[in-house]
Amino acid sequence: MCSKCYNKLTFLPLKPNRIIDGVNVFCAGNYSNELQKLIRGLKYHKQKDLAYFQAMFMFEYWEKLGFKDDFQVVPVPLHKKRLIKRHYNHMELVAQQFCLLTGFEPNFNIIKRIKDTQPQYRLTKKQRAENLHDAFQINKSSFVEGKKILVIDDICTTGATFEEIIKEFKKNKICDIICFATTTPF
Repeated sequence: MCSKCYNKLTFLPLKPNRIIDGVNVFCAGNYSNELQKLIRGLKYHKQKDLAYFQAMFMFEYWEKLGFKDDFQVVPVPLHKKRLIKRHYNHMELVAQQFCLLTGFEPNFNIIKRIKDTQPQYRLTKKQRAENLHDAFQINKSSFVEGKKILVIDDICTTGATFEEIIKEFKKNKICDIICFATTTPF
C-alpha cells in the first residue's frame, strides 16, 4: 500500500450504515478498488503489514465520528480450525493497530467462535443467518467494566455476523455496543 493508493480510499457518510437490534453499525468505506485489494491482501495473502493501513483508514473515519467514550475493541473471532489454516486472525492484527491509534484496549478473550462456519461470501442473507446461528460464545469474565464494546470486522454485507454477536452480548446483559466495519458493498 503506497501513499498514492491509500489516498484514493474514500469514506462513506458519517452516519450508521444500518441499525441492528438498536445497535449502530458504522462502515468506513465501500468494498471496491484499493480498499478491496487492501482487505484481500491482509485476509488471504498473508500481507500482515496491511493491517496498519486498514486500521488507519478505520481510525480516520472513527475520529470524525467524534465519540468520546472509552471502548474495549473486540475483533470478530475466527474458529480455531480457520485460525490454524490461516495462521492469524487478520482482524486481531487490525484491532492491535487500531488500539495503538485510539488508545483503546483490545479484548481478544470476551468472545469466541464455537461453530466452524462456512465462508459467508457466497451465501444468501437467510443462509448467512443460519450459518452463524449459535456460532459465538461470550466469556463474561473478560468484560471490562466501565468500557463500551466496539466490535470490529472487515466487511459488513448483510450484517449477519454483527447481528449474531450483538445477540450473544445482549443475552449476557452486555448492551453498550457499537459495531464498526472497514467496508460494505452497499
